[in-house]
Amino acid sequence: MAKLEVRGKDGKKVGTVDVSEAIAKAGAALLHRAVVSEEANSRQGTSATKGRAQVKGGGKKPYKQKKTGRARQGTIRAPHYTHGGHAHFLEPRDYSKKMNRKERQAAILGALAEKIESNDVVIAEKIAFAGPKTKDAAAFLNSLEVGEAKRVLVVLAEIDDVAYKCFRNMPNVVVRTAPAKVEEGKAAPKTAVFSTRDVLVAHKIVIAKDALSRIEEVWGK
Repeated sequence: MAKLEVRGKDGKKVGTVDVSEAIAKAGAALLHRAVVSEEANSRQGTSATKGRAQVKGGGKKPYKQKKTGRARQGTIRAPHYTHGGHAHFLEPRDYSKKMNRKERQAAILGALAEKIESNDVVIAEKIAFAGPKTKDAAAFLNSLEVGEAKRVLVVLAEIDDVAYKCFRNMPNVVVRTAPAKVEEGKAAPKTAVFSTRDVLVAHKIVIAKDALSRIEEVWGK
């Protein structure tokens, strides 16, 4: 079980927190499947063009078959005609790839374990601001010594509009939430929960202390 320092708003150590053994490394194959699944599921698959059978018009033969000196044609909606249908037309398709919930959770925790081992995770005692000011968020990240990182992932326990507005103008920062507790028989709320890809592409990760508890409680079972 790993121990992580908990930093206050001024960046100073205010305590430590034990990381659950449930946050353990996952195999590279599982991480790869999780990222491929996530990126495939984000594709819309709505690209579409019309084939010759779907283009309006062209029901009549443009001219007779023989004795014109021209190549025979059956319809002016053939692909080589202007306004004709596409030869290899696109149809809407589903790119989604299914992955078991337990596997997906294991992949996220595995990616997080790797970041913890490489000292790229900072636990903040609290992530809260008086008002939506970007300079306050920048000062907060600088106090944690992560402000210069190319990509920073900030994980909150739950949606906080003020905190989100503080970070949204910072191009190197992505704000996500920890998984929500779901009562039996009810659907999970639609929130921006962080994913395997979010963890892997981040150079530094800042997690609120209560968000870490939520992660261990919901995904560590």
